Amino acid sequence: MSDCTPFTQAGYIGEDAQVCVERLLAAANYDVVAAEQGIICLDEVDKIAAAKTSHGKDVGGEGVQQALLKIIEGTTLHIQAKQEKSAPSRSATGLDPSGPTGSPMYGGKYASSSPAASGPGGQSPGSSKGETYSICTDNILFIFTGAFIGLNKIILNRISKGSIGFGSPIRSSSSLSSDNPDMILSVKPGSEESKIFEKHLPFFTPSSPDQVAHYNPLDLLEPTDLQAYGMIPELVGRIPVTTALSALDEDALVRVLTEPRNSLVRQYEHMFQLSGVELRFTSGALREIAKSALGMGTGARGLRTCVERLLGEAMFEAPGSSIKHILITEAVAARKQAPIYLARGLQHRFHAMFAAEEEEWEERMRRKRGEGEAKDVGMGSFEEYREKSKAAGVM
Repeated sequence: MSDCTPFTQAGYIGEDAQVCVERLLAAANYDVVAAEQGIICLDEVDKIAAAKTSHGKDVGGEGVQQALLKIIEGTTLHIQAKQEKSAPSRSATGLDPSGPTGSPMYGGKYASSSPAASGPGGQSPGSSKGETYSICTDNILFIFTGAFIGLNKIILNRISKGSIGFGSPIRSSSSLSSDNPDMILSVKPGSEESKIFEKHLPFFTPSSPDQVAHYNPLDLLEPTDLQAYGMIPELVGRIPVTTALSALDEDALVRVLTEPRNSLVRQYEHMFQLSGVELRFTSGALREIAKSALGMGTGARGLRTCVERLLGEAMFEAPGSSIKHILITEAVAARKQAPIYLARGLQHRFHAMFAAEEEEWEERMRRKRGEGEAKDVGMGSFEEYREKSKAAGVM
């Protein structure tokens, strides 16, 4: 994994583009065979896009892209790297260091006694400068990732038609606007916008005529859009596969809160446990926190902001006080009431309140699922009634 932000053109202050291969070699414990079959992920690749307004030579944008061309296509790089102490040492001649130490064949002490073969202090030139490794990048998989802020605007401007004149389709400001942080557009089936998206989609997606279709503008990406963003055509042509990731929804944010081994909920529960305080979140509270983070438009990073706002006062008030139990309910997460504090000896009341909140939440979810099933059953019975009526000749 390498970050493209500090990359600059060779000869300028910053990191050269081949640093990513050096990091791969270090991660492979300086095993050239393993490194030549590795994977390099270049993050923040959108930060090396060519500058729109040039105030001189673009050493951090187009210059870096030019340096990456040969590395991606496949070339042999000569990397001079100094091994770490934990890495297995190899002789500069490439011979096996496990051979006899006294043999001249293995570069032992009788191999060469001339002063020219040893550097200052009796060290060999290779040990002071580091060994040189030749790595072929033909079989290395390169993955480019980036946020590409504003790329959806370029795509929408390309596929959208004008709405001036008689008979022209009217663009709705809600669907084709680029203000949506999730970049997911809801389009009515059968509309002009739906036809535009279906025409430019590179893959087939089955849709129902009664349901609202959801499209991601980044799925319509073409090489010309990346060139308009600032990527040079040579680099775009060397990346054959492009795909877009959808933003996290509410259910995914709840899973991020609870499922990882070091999830946010477990971190805060452990932090309060160090002070002898028991912290619990109800299911409704987790759902409300995920909903608030979804509205921020910052992805999963907004979850910590929401939790910090809820527990900011509790983190200073609870330690060293008589508070031993803290309950965060749905109303607390919605900022309709303060967190529930309970003192020592009220553990049974704390667990009773938590159980009551969970039962209420499950009942509400069960009722909602029942309403959805009732709608489906009603629709099916109406369709059966219509089919029977047609068969009987009533309709």
